[in-house]
Order: sequence, then structure tokens, then C-alpha cells
Amino acid sequence: MRWLQGSRAQPLRPLEQLEPAAPEQPFDWIATGDDPQFLVCKGRLLPGWYMLEIGLKHPWTQASSQLYLDTGDGFDEAHCMPLSSPGGKIAKRLFQVPRRLRNLRFDPLDRPGPFSILHFRIAWLPPFFAQDRLLRRLIRHRYRTLAPSASALRQQLKQKAQQVHQHWLTVALDEYAQTFPSHHHPSRQAPQSYRNWLAQAEPRQPAPAQVQRLLAKLHCQPLISILLPTFNTAPDWLSACINSVRAQTYPDWQLCIADDGSTRTETKALLTRLSDADARIEVHFCARNHGIAAASNQALAAARGELTGFLDHDDCLAPHALYQVARAFSRHPNAYLFYSDEDKIDQTGERFEPHFKPDWNPDLALAQNYVNHLAVYRTRLLRKLGGLRSEVNGSQDHDLLLRAWRQIADPAAIVHIPRILYHWRAIEGSTATDPRHKPETSVAGLSSLRAHLATTHPEASAEPGPFPNSYRVRWALPPRRPLVSVLLPTRDRLDLLAPCVDAVLERTDYPALEMLIIDNDSRCQATLGYLEEVQQHPRVRVLDWPHPFNFSAIVNAAAAEASGELLLLLNNDVTPINADWLSELVSQALRPEIGCVGAKLLFPDERVQHAGVILGIGGVAGHAHKFFHRAEHGYFGRLQLTQNLSAVTAACLLVRRELFMQVGGFDAEHLPVSFNDVDFCLRVRDAGYRNLWTPYAELYHHESASRGADDSPAKQARFGAELAWMQRRWGRRLRLDPAYNPNLTLQHEDFSLR
Repeated sequence: MRWLQGSRAQPLRPLEQLEPAAPEQPFDWIATGDDPQFLVCKGRLLPGWYMLEIGLKHPWTQASSQLYLDTGDGFDEAHCMPLSSPGGKIAKRLFQVPRRLRNLRFDPLDRPGPFSILHFRIAWLPPFFAQDRLLRRLIRHRYRTLAPSASALRQQLKQKAQQVHQHWLTVALDEYAQTFPSHHHPSRQAPQSYRNWLAQAEPRQPAPAQVQRLLAKLHCQPLISILLPTFNTAPDWLSACINSVRAQTYPDWQLCIADDGSTRTETKALLTRLSDADARIEVHFCARNHGIAAASNQALAAARGELTGFLDHDDCLAPHALYQVARAFSRHPNAYLFYSDEDKIDQTGERFEPHFKPDWNPDLALAQNYVNHLAVYRTRLLRKLGGLRSEVNGSQDHDLLLRAWRQIADPAAIVHIPRILYHWRAIEGSTATDPRHKPETSVAGLSSLRAHLATTHPEASAEPGPFPNSYRVRWALPPRRPLVSVLLPTRDRLDLLAPCVDAVLERTDYPALEMLIIDNDSRCQATLGYLEEVQQHPRVRVLDWPHPFNFSAIVNAAAAEASGELLLLLNNDVTPINADWLSELVSQALRPEIGCVGAKLLFPDERVQHAGVILGIGGVAGHAHKFFHRAEHGYFGRLQLTQNLSAVTAACLLVRRELFMQVGGFDAEHLPVSFNDVDFCLRVRDAGYRNLWTPYAELYHHESASRGADDSPAKQARFGAELAWMQRRWGRRLRLDPAYNPNLTLQHEDFSLR
């Protein structure tokens, strides 16, 4: 074991949740809880740059370690540096020691269990060397297509720092920290970050004269009815809710309130007073409590508007909410449903956790009610549906969404407004703070989903998802399994190829597959010997491709030789994790409305390499949730939920053979190496199919391990030409991914704010 910092010893002193392991065990320590702690007896660390190096032995593929700095206020999350700890390997991370450093604490694991510390070192670094390492990591992980050199990235960071009045190293360190796995909830934006975004990006309240000019530009000004069921609502919250409607810049609204048998006299008195003050407010008092669905239907009976929206009794509308709905209606007069982005608001009025949603995403809507608030429907559609169903109280809004979807033939009739128009109140005991407070909502949601599938796809089944109010749909496979042709390009690298082939053939429960290994001019004798041997397997064929590397041409040639109804493009550095990975992909790809299907790909340390492709990131496209831990929920659960995306990577892509041929395969002329999968997926989407990503097919991926990185001048020139071609071919569509949101970053792959 090494306890070194320069030449000084650095022993670790156990603090909490640690016990020595028994002598006969192969480990030195036992973590008795999920927060084991060592105090680093460091001697004195002068202010400056340091490199933390740790090497652990533990029984898992990956675990998370943290180093905490105490600068005078104790150990806290603001001074915590998480670091992924793959078993048996050295992990490194830069950090700065401030002037007032009192103590260091090392938390080796994030779970109970055995471990040994094989290596622990804190080494001082010269500033120029540390900054160079920092910039190189940022280029590798976040700026690959935006900054080709450290000096170019430094200039970009300086420009960004000037905009927020910070030193460029502060900005760089913040982005550097985001390249490491976090143990914080990924969908909750830092409050200060969101406050800054609101100050810069949210529309300011227009002056009255400007309001009149905006209204005059609308082609029509529909009456919008808002349904507000109430029950013993606290007067402060109810007053704020109703006044948020009265404060709308759009004047043509009707507020239909159904009080569901409140026994609280101050609630009823407030409703009476506010309705007397504004003729647009109508209140119906129910004699007894019937539940939220029945109360909403009572309010719906009074609605006179062409459009009808829903508002919970302690939530608030943004001042411009109804204007934005009317504006969207003017642009989309044939639409039947409008929905917006939303955030949460606490008891002090602090807004947080903005949810910037995708455009209409049918498969995500099956997995969770991502539409949520604000939802505004055509009133005649609501009446045709019979309003809300009391049988599914708690998930009545998701149930309504699914039933409305069945009536809306054209997906373009569901319009997303990418603005924060709704503030969801987060108070103690509400689902806004924790959906586990009301477990009955998940039960009701599952019932709604099963009823929907019974009508639309009776062969499919639904089950609870990975967290509350999430669901998984299982699509049935036909009795006769269609043949899948696995197209596997390779060149040498037997160390990657053999495990990939063996894993696919031996650890895949899908029975009907053939494997076509396309040998791109291998020279290694061991590889050639293996190829000669493996093609004796009844399900394996080896095809020769003795030409310069052109991934698109290789795929097209292999597809022409394939016998299967389905084509699986698979890299030779990919190995499956779960046996039913291919069954999951096939069950999705056989759906007639689905085009390309992609999987969740992980680095060997359990961090995400691919969870679908987001257009526009880095100039063309990037991978969603890259470097998140496998088990994290991701941005509002999307890392764990099936959804439609614009593209998926060809490292593992399944598509029907007839569809592959229909769109002309891959573009071998203009995109021989990079972005060919994105281009292919976009052409499939343009042909009228939905591309899909599923988290239920998991594989490990050693990215570009066999081909190498684009680091030579020739490779960089080729990459630049392909990037330019994509931008010419697809233009502004690369910046407007319907599966993403225009308020989210196009520089990084973490769903942070733009």
C-alpha cells in the first residue's frame, strides 16, 4: 500500500463505519454502512494544485469514492469530489487546495462491503501542468468537436467566464467536475444556476402597451377555461394560485372552480370573495367530497372556452402562460393538446428543478407522465372523452393523456411549448417533493397504462418501472422468432473480438441469429487463425473487406449479404450484460411504427457511454447522459426509461432489413467514419418512423478501442469534413432536436441549462 504525497507519509485514520477485516479474508477493511470515512492525516498541504490517485480492491465492477475538504466549516457537499473507483485500477482527479484547508476526509465506498486500499496518493502539481491536464480532459470529454486544442479551449472558457464575471479557471473547474460521476440527483439544477438562467432567459413582464401589441398579432384569441378543483386548501396557497390566473397578460380566460366539499370555512370564504371580485371566476360548491376527478368534471361542466387547461389548487401559472397557449393555438389551429415546460416552487417562493421537456414523445409518455403541467386540451375533446375517470384518482391526468392520444390521429396535433408556464408547489407531503409520499398514484398509473394497452396493443403488457410513477411496457415477440443478422466489422484486436463473439453467441437468449464478421484486412496471425476457426460455428460467417476503412461501406456490403429480417449493427468492442438484451431490441424493432432501436452502452467502470443521441451537441450530435453512473435516474428519469430519440449509435443498432434498404443504407461517400449512424437515423425518421432507445438492453462498450481515436492530422481533417457535411445536409434541424429542448445545453451531454 502506498501512502505518499511527494516523500511524506499520509496515513488514513478510520473515523466511521469501518472495521478491520478478518485475517483470513482477501480484503483489509469492511465498510459497515454506505458512508465509511477515513481522516487523511496529511501533514500540511500548501495552497495549489494536486492530483488525487486512488486504487481500491473491492468485489464490484465499480464503486464511488469521495474526497472532502474542510475549509473551516466542516465537511460538506460543496467541497466534495466524487471519483469513480473501478476495482483494481488507479483512478485520478485534479483538485485545488484553498488557503484555509483544515482537514481532508476520504470516503472509500458508497455502500457496505469489503475493500482494500492498494494505492492512495496526493501529489503536488505545477500550475501549468495541472491546467494542461484539466483542459485536455475537457477536450476529451466535453469539447471534442468544439475546441481542437488546449489554447482554443482556454479562449472559449475565458469568453464564457466574462459573461458570468468569473475567472476562467473557476468555470473550467466547474465543468471538469461534471466529467466525474455525481452522487447528487442529476435532474435538480443547482438553485443559483437556475436563478442565473431565469435572470437571463425568462421573458420579462411586458408593459400594458406591449401586451396590446402582442395580442393584436394573434390570428385568434380563444377563450381558455382553467379547471381548478379545491379541497380545504390553505388560504395562502389558494390565494396565490387564483391570483396567478388573475395576473395573466392574456385576458380571455375563465376560471372554473369546483370546491370538493371543503370543511375549512376560510377556504370557502376566500373562494366566495375572489369570485365576487372577478366575473371571470366561477365557483361551484359540492355538498360532499367526491375526489379530484369528479371535482374536475364538475368544473368542466361549466367551461365555455374553446380550450381547457388544468391547475392544481396550490400551484401557480406563469404570468404569460395563457398568452403563450393562445399564441401556440394561433400557429397550430388544428391542434388538440398543448403542453409546456414547468418548474417547482417551494414555500418561500424559490423556484427550482426546471423540467425542460421534449416534443411529443409517445414511448416516453408510456413510461411516465412527462407531459404533466401545464396541459391544455380542446374542450370538445375532453367532453368526448367524458372528462376524467375517478377510478384512477391520483393518476387521472396520465390516464386522460393516454385516452386523448388514442383520439388524436396526427402527432402534429400535440404541441409542446418549450417555456416554463407552470410552477408546481413543493410542500411537505406532496408528490412534488417526493412521489413516494403517495404510492397510490403509481398503482393508478399502472392501471391506466394497462387499460390503454388493452385497447391499442392487447399483446403488450405493463409493469412497474424503476422508480415511482414510472412503467415498463413489454412488447410480445411472435411465436416464430425472425432471424437477426449481427453485422460485426473488425480488424485485428483479437482481445476485443473474441470476447464479443463469445458473449453474443453464449450469453444471448434470443435463438434466431446469425453473425457476419466483416474482416477489414486483419494482419495479426492470431486474429486470422481465430477467424478461420470461428467460421466453423454454424451461426457464423466471415466476410472479407480488403479495402481502406469505411464503416458505411462495410455495413452496406454486409447488409447485402445478410439473411435476416433484422440487421443488428454491433461494434467488435461491445459485450452484452443481460441475456435478454437482443429479445428486448427485437421486440421494439418489430413494432411497425418503430425505425432504429438502440441500447444502453456502458464503459467498463459502469458509467454511461451511450443512452441515445442528442442532435446539436458539439455541432452535430452527442450522447445523452454520457458519464452518468449506470444506476442514476438521469434527467427526470430519462436514463432509465424507454423513449423516442432522433438517433442512436451504430455501436449497437437494430433495424428491419427492409427499412435499411428503403432509405438507402449508410452514406459511404460522404460519411465513411463519423456521424453515419446519425445521418441514417434521421433519414429513417424522415421516412415516417420513430427511432427508439431502451435502457433494458445493456452492453459494455470500449469506445473506439479497435479503431483508435481521431487524433492524427489526417483523421482530424476527415472528421472535420464529415462534420461540415452533416451541418450542410441537416442544417438548423441539428439545433432543434424534438427529443431534447431548446433551453438545454448544446455544449455538453448532461442536460444542463443552455
